[in-house]
Amino acid sequence: MIVERPAGARGEVDMGWLHSRHTFSFGHYYDPAWMGFGVLRVINDDTVAPGGGFAPHRHANMEIISVVLDGALAHKDSAGNEGVIRAGDVQWMSAGHGIEHSEYNGSDAAPVHFLQVWIQPARLNHAPAYDQKHFAPDARRGRWVLLASPDGADGSIGIRQDASLRATRLLPGDALDAALDPARRYWLHVATGEVAVGKRVLAAGDALGLSGEGAVLALRGIGAASDVLLFDLPA
Repeated sequence: MIVERPAGARGEVDMGWLHSRHTFSFGHYYDPAWMGFGVLRVINDDTVAPGGGFAPHRHANMEIISVVLDGALAHKDSAGNEGVIRAGDVQWMSAGHGIEHSEYNGSDAAPVHFLQVWIQPARLNHAPAYDQKHFAPDARRGRWVLLASPDGADGSIGIRQDASLRATRLLPGDALDAALDPARRYWLHVATGEVAVGKRVLAAGDALGLSGEGAVLALRGIGAASDVLLFDLPA
């Protein structure tokens, strides 16, 4: 089964300092048809203006992954972790039994554009945990690079769920396949640019959910510098 999630059908929030599109129900956006995809609960496509940000707030029992696409995001949490996440950086915060954090634009001159992803953990009430790594966008041109995985394989960030996140960057004409296991679920999200996936053309914000599919996805870059994320999820 393949489900389509067009960018324009997502929930939208515009608060002046924040413009956000929600792939799944989040905050004031509620759609019972889009409560998540398996353990994948949130993909928020956020742009925060200079000087804007999220004041300290609390999370519990969620794996939170932030992928910065452009700009800089300043993070601080109650466990003592603090820093600035820039384009190409991936941050993981396992909220565990509870943690408070804030996120602000790390620049006073340019907006920050990032994806925030929530994945339900395999077990509840762990101690909170944190990691941050840089994955150079040019190093993943035309190939899949593992950003997050259950065991931290290949230099990825280890997370507390049987789920993996891969990313690639495709320029016009670049081609790449993704082999699917019919016993798994997959979520393909186009973060920037435009790609062809088989006979479909997906632009920034478009996504496909796949379950029970054992085929090979054939991707081809169309627009300049297209960034694509592929979530490999338990069934």
